[in-house]
Amino acid sequence: MTTATESFRGARDFLLEHRADWATAYEGFRWPRPERFNWALDWFDVIADGNDRTALHIVEEDGSEVRVSFAEMAERSDRAANWLRDRGVGAEDRVLVMLGNQVELWETALAAMKLRAVVIPATPLLGPADLGDRVERGRVAHVIVRAEDTGKFDDVPGTYTRISVGGLPREGWEPYEDVYAAPAEFLPDGPTLADDPLMLYFTSGTTARPKLVEHTHTSYPIGHLATMYWIGLRPGDVHLNISSPGWAKHAWSNLFAPWNAEATVFIHNYTRFDAARLMAEMDRAGVTTFCAPPTVWRMLIQADLTQLRTTPREAVAAGEPLNPEVIEQVRQAWGVTVRDGFGQTETAVQVANPPGQPLKTGSMGRPSPGYRVELLDPVSGAPGAAEGEIALDLSERPVGLMAGYHGDADRTAEVMAGGYYRTGDIGSRDEDGYITYVGRADDVFKASDYKISPFELESALLEHEAVAEAAVVPAPDEVRLAVPKAYVVLAEGWEPGPDTAKVLFEHSRQVLAPYKRVRRLEFAPLPKTVSGKIRRIELREATAAGSADEYREEDFR
Repeated sequence: MTTATESFRGARDFLLEHRADWATAYEGFRWPRPERFNWALDWFDVIADGNDRTALHIVEEDGSEVRVSFAEMAERSDRAANWLRDRGVGAEDRVLVMLGNQVELWETALAAMKLRAVVIPATPLLGPADLGDRVERGRVAHVIVRAEDTGKFDDVPGTYTRISVGGLPREGWEPYEDVYAAPAEFLPDGPTLADDPLMLYFTSGTTARPKLVEHTHTSYPIGHLATMYWIGLRPGDVHLNISSPGWAKHAWSNLFAPWNAEATVFIHNYTRFDAARLMAEMDRAGVTTFCAPPTVWRMLIQADLTQLRTTPREAVAAGEPLNPEVIEQVRQAWGVTVRDGFGQTETAVQVANPPGQPLKTGSMGRPSPGYRVELLDPVSGAPGAAEGEIALDLSERPVGLMAGYHGDADRTAEVMAGGYYRTGDIGSRDEDGYITYVGRADDVFKASDYKISPFELESALLEHEAVAEAAVVPAPDEVRLAVPKAYVVLAEGWEPGPDTAKVLFEHSRQVLAPYKRVRRLEFAPLPKTVSGKIRRIELREATAAGSADEYREEDFR
């Protein structure tokens, strides 16, 4: 066992030991900072040696399934690394991986790490235009994609190696299936430095062109010790995280955090969400820890949650803040409290409610071990504000922070200015150190000189049984400059129209202060990124343009 492995294990075991004692974990945790570290070689292969426990369990919609042990996954990734090296994949080569939740995704992730290649994860939902942007800006040298998606690259220029997974290989594409005939013993061709690049992530682009986030061989693999701690993962757990491949949360909770804990990654693939089927598979697989985005939680509470016979020990939500009324419904049905956490593609989880800690309604919790979180005053930029921009103190730079925005030194300097990494998110902190999410700095707006948090208004709307989803943006107003407008997706059994609009305006008046009340409302689907985040920029543009389908509060008085 290498010194780097021992250091990593020591930090991991400290967090496991104090998983229910945040104060001790926060004060006593120290990031491992090895000079050389390769998570696939120095951690995964070590815990996989002779280990027949299940590392990956995938259940398909048709009921077929596959289980791969830790030992088998280590060997499969060794074969993949040898085969990819023969195809020309080498250190710091950019490899775009566009696969679904299939075994090959985990094989290639480990294989690329072993080769010191740089992975650019991509969701299969991307089209040719997005892929062209990624190939060009990411300087992609190799692509590994599902056979059914190879046609998307017909008009994507470049001299990249083309590797096809599954199905019949097309001309010009090499079949990935040849991997399994490659030698089983892998020898690395050089050491991996801790700050060598490992992943390049394109952000979801909710408000602007996607940024290209660079992570190293330590920032995500070691950084996600904090994510493991937040989820409450333990060795032997069966962890289900609902996330699309290609996005950072997939690496958070379907790769690094569970395997840091030596837990099983469980996947249920489906084309259309079915809450009853999901809960049946959770029961059958023995899921002990569960993570899902708010969209999935909101769909789950539309179903009969009592169908789940054995509830998970731990349940968390990430991606966007989870509304308090959803948390309460899950608590009533499962006896489990869904715990929020806050992080970004640029980081691991920064603020969270870890297991066993007192919870405060609406709060994201307290800073994660290894993170010194400050709120910067919106005017002076000084730390210590009761409400301000969430920022990380770089005097003790957390390992789980990106290297920077690849190819954009100016933007990197901007977000790291003054000794703080600035998240662009606004939060408030109470006297006990709990931080509550207010909103993206770009989303918070003023109405009659009062500051409005869209998240607060959306949460209030979701308390009504008619509302399945909601998004609030500012609408121009001659008197108040701006007023809150809600875009609403209705729950099953409710019809859009003036009667429902009247009901929701009345609800808004009952639960919100006068200056916060929803003044305009429209029933419409919410535009989202392929990762499921609401594209508020589109809603703001649509609101500015005006709509004949809009209802106004004053029309119902």
